[in-house]
Amino acid sequence: MNDKKLKYLQKQYENTPIPKELDLIVENALKKGKKKNRRLPQWLLGSAAAAMLFTASLNVSSAMAQTLSEIPVVGSIVKVLTWTEYEVKEETYDANIKVPSIENLENKDFANTLNEKYRSEGKELYDAFISEVDYLKGLGGGHTGIDSGYEIKTDNDQILSIGRYTVNTVGSSSTTMLYDTIDKQNEILITLPMLFKDDNYIKTISENIIEQMHKQAESDSNKVYWVKDGNRSDEEVIDGFTTIKAEQQFYISDKGKLVISFDKYEVAPGYMGVVEFEIPTDALKKDLVSSKYIH
Repeated sequence: MNDKKLKYLQKQYENTPIPKELDLIVENALKKGKKKNRRLPQWLLGSAAAAMLFTASLNVSSAMAQTLSEIPVVGSIVKVLTWTEYEVKEETYDANIKVPSIENLENKDFANTLNEKYRSEGKELYDAFISEVDYLKGLGGGHTGIDSGYEIKTDNDQILSIGRYTVNTVGSSSTTMLYDTIDKQNEILITLPMLFKDDNYIKTISENIIEQMHKQAESDSNKVYWVKDGNRSDEEVIDGFTTIKAEQQFYISDKGKLVISFDKYEVAPGYMGVVEFEIPTDALKKDLVSSKYIH
């Protein structure tokens, strides 16, 4: 690229108007930066295009996101980053384990507790995989694999719901999900029992899920659940679903709805995968402590 063209592009870049929203972000970042005695990178002051590129880059490179999370302005953008990633790629052995890290919580003890849990989970999965590989190699070889990571279910001003999935591929695959739902304003971990007045919620939710299972199965022949009904004998339903656990896996949706999650094979055949049921708030009203989270 010649100097003339470079100068033209630079002029166009410098003349790009900065939206009020980005102006406010930069102003707040500068204020935070002064408190922490940090300088905001000059390139971030450029334009809306720079801000879009910056945000997109976080989704491309976890290493870049980790570095940029130290910049004051990032606090309003980044919620969860990949802390580390375990990888094994051999002919018949494959592992990919991404460990999340929650950033920018003011309560550092709370953040450290959550992140240490995630790191322990990731390390435990990796160690178990390596042990399995060593065992199979000792037998002359075999096939095994694991894929573990995380997905953000909800991220708004009040709630952060993060799900961690683990897919084991030994013969047929199995999938498990673990969820954490965080009140970002009060920086506390929300549990299922704390949402309700007493343990009657177990019966209320279970009955609603059974009703949903029947309706789905009646309207869609491809949906099958292991739940007893009038058309099946007890022998046809092995370990049919009757009730959720007191600490059943759940998350709160962006619309403030309670979503109950079941692992693959937990309440349905494997081809159904992980299944979820959104519980109507009207069915829960009499059991809820308040409408703060579920509404």
